[in-house]
Amino acid sequence: MSNADDLIRLTACEVVERLKRREVSPLDLVEASLARIEAVDGKVNAMVTLCPERARDQARRLMATPASEDPHWLGGLPLAVKDLNDVAGVRTTYGSQIYRDHVPERSDIMVERLEARGGITIGKSNTPEFGAGANTFNAVFGDTLNPWNTSLNAGGSSGGSAVALATGQVWLATGSDLGGSLRTPASFCSVVGLRPSPGRVASGPDGIKFETLPVNGPMARTVEDVGLMLDAMAGWHIEDPLSLEEPAVGFRESARRRQAPRRVAFSPELGVTPVHREARAIAEAAARRLEEAGSIVEEACPDFAGVPEAFQTLRALSYAAGMRDLLETRRSELKPDVIWNIEKGRALDADTIGAAMLRRSRLYDDIAAFFSRYDVLIAPAACTPPLAIEQRWVREVEGTVFENYVDWLKIASVVTMTSCPSLALPAGFTTDGRPVGVQLIGRPRGEAALLSAGAVLEDLLGLSRLVPIEPRTIT
Repeated sequence: MSNADDLIRLTACEVVERLKRREVSPLDLVEASLARIEAVDGKVNAMVTLCPERARDQARRLMATPASEDPHWLGGLPLAVKDLNDVAGVRTTYGSQIYRDHVPERSDIMVERLEARGGITIGKSNTPEFGAGANTFNAVFGDTLNPWNTSLNAGGSSGGSAVALATGQVWLATGSDLGGSLRTPASFCSVVGLRPSPGRVASGPDGIKFETLPVNGPMARTVEDVGLMLDAMAGWHIEDPLSLEEPAVGFRESARRRQAPRRVAFSPELGVTPVHREARAIAEAAARRLEEAGSIVEEACPDFAGVPEAFQTLRALSYAAGMRDLLETRRSELKPDVIWNIEKGRALDADTIGAAMLRRSRLYDDIAAFFSRYDVLIAPAACTPPLAIEQRWVREVEGTVFENYVDWLKIASVVTMTSCPSLALPAGFTTDGRPVGVQLIGRPRGEAALLSAGAVLEDLLGLSRLVPIEPRTIT
């Protein structure tokens, strides 16, 4: 099989198996990806910087070397890298005019590991400025549009990656997640994304060491493909003090086992936020489908009271620590939301920071007790389906007004505070065709069981076969 249109419709796992059998070459896949990008990206603006010659060179080198014995070998599969992550020799802007001409000399550790395991970077996917905000737009590249309806937004900050996957431009894409930046676009675009445990995917070399709120993670069209990518991303690295060793059993293998969870908790709003009523109903209906696989599903939730406020405190502290110099030297080139977040962090006092740290610690105690009873917690991945692209952040849901551009992300951000892995999975569509996703939250460091449960639910819902799609404009 070498027809480009046929290739882009295969899953990543199917393509890798064909690569290993030499039925298709890495160069075939690079050309198929580039052809698809050329055909559809002008309608959605997901892939903002391409590196075709670099990708072709990588493909030729892989074709000239013996097959790897690495069980997590990607074999020459093209993928997209979010424009927050450095790729050596490739323009990387972080969605900021300050870095519009920036070309790093070294790749992120995550990118180095993916490429060492046979992944080929085809280009960079769009992101909001410094990943701030759950709608993907910036002054360098403009708006990324939702392929299910190009009048809607794609979510963020991994919106470019989600759209590239949904439209078949790539088979795998990197995402990152602080307060829902991977899970929200997966939900909005009807693809799959995993926020892994801190340390599961090594980060660096730049950035704040010992930071546990932001993580990098895999995005794909199916749960098994997410497992495949996580296998290629995961592992200890000396430059990341939090990084974890690879598991004895691979994550793709865990997904393939398809073990239904014994006891499932469902919460329609995690006790912290309003949720669009149709999205809420879709999420609950999806969770209840696990009863068909023998799971016990009941409504229950840990105590998240006060956690949204603690999250915003720790998030602002991170912004102040990492971006103080930019505020002082390039303030006029930063968007107002970023300035607000840095200044919020700089105004914090020790008592406020300490209270946030203590609340997070008490939350973890609650989580440990909760998961002694339940195997998985399911909730909506976002509090609303995608909205008009012009609405830069969600101002109101079900009569509740949100105070700032982070406030509407509570249903994702409180999960960030647990350090538990969270898998965003397509759950259905509203009556007017907008995608809705759920997040399956697993035990701490429990990605294997989480992927296995997610694959069961994915099979029951049968939505993965709907992508890739052609971009649609609905008025």
